[in-house]
Amino acid sequence: MAAASAPVAVVLPAGADDPAGLSGGDLYDRRVVWGLAEAGRPVREHRVPGKWPDPGPADRAELARALAACPDGSVVLADGLLACAAPDIAVPEAGRLRIAVLVHLPLADETGLAPAAAAGLEAREREVLRAAAAVVATGPWAGRELAARYRLPADRVHVVPPGTDPAPPASGTDGASGLLCVASVTPRKGHDLLVEALAAVADLPWECRCAGPAERAPEFTAEVLGRVARHGLGGRVRLAGPLAGAELEAAYAAADLVVLPSRAETFGMAAAEALARGIPVLAAAAGALPETIGRAPGGDVPGLLVPPGDAPALAAALRRWLTGTALRRRLRRAARLRAPELGAWPESLAAMSAVLDTVAAAPLRGEGPR
Repeated sequence: MAAASAPVAVVLPAGADDPAGLSGGDLYDRRVVWGLAEAGRPVREHRVPGKWPDPGPADRAELARALAACPDGSVVLADGLLACAAPDIAVPEAGRLRIAVLVHLPLADETGLAPAAAAGLEAREREVLRAAAAVVATGPWAGRELAARYRLPADRVHVVPPGTDPAPPASGTDGASGLLCVASVTPRKGHDLLVEALAAVADLPWECRCAGPAERAPEFTAEVLGRVARHGLGGRVRLAGPLAGAELEAAYAAADLVVLPSRAETFGMAAAEALARGIPVLAAAAGALPETIGRAPGGDVPGLLVPPGDAPALAAALRRWLTGTALRRRLRRAARLRAPELGAWPESLAAMSAVLDTVAAAPLRGEGPR
């Protein structure tokens, strides 16, 4: 990417740098913004406060100001959590701005929404994505899902998966009992299922560390802690809060198995991070997770997949892992073979840069070919 690349305005949730609220989507946003700027593209950030996708009037006004501040014809990369929640703000601006909407998760796919609320969010998202100059999905599965759900032209949906950084193979603990879950404590991530599954294998040796913010859904966090106490797992299941840097690296290094019982995922960055370190993954076959985990050369899956929302199946897979020496050996080998096939962040940044250049060269709505 050359320094002459078109400038881009990036519109993000204001909490994207808050260590107490770190998520995979936040990490993706930050790596993209920093990477584009470091590579020479002029980047102007707009941070919008609020509890999106249900903001208050002042937060909506801030989003409107952020878009209004962009000169006509500007390239704008907008987080879908903001833009798709406010079609009355974003769609009119799409007539004068070249807006690329980055979708981490379709708004209606968040776990626990009432049907009417989900339908309303889907309608808002459809309106915005159909008006956008481009839609950026975080993986091939997500790109196909968005194109089909909203009947988007194929040439307007672009896939820019997260990258991974080079990392040494994890040393683990005893090869079996060190379990790690890296995810925000929210209903979609399935910590309640994980605790129930762990209770079913309490007769076996293991310890499980859960790394991720616990403040996003306080009632759910209280429910998870209640389950831990009720099953007598307080000394074996630890909610460690958000980890980053050396602390997160140490958590991965000590892990024998990464467990992701998510109810929905459009990529699953923690799965890729685990595999980059040669750690097998036990995951729900939800959304993009089977695709992200993939297969090693030779065809072996570097982990175990179970039906989403199925605590007994998760427990059965944990028991297979904890008692199966040959299985563990095979999965570790597959994970280490899978690691070199994962995309790196420079590839992701090059892909995002190409999307932004394509958007910059496209005519605005209503213009003829350039």
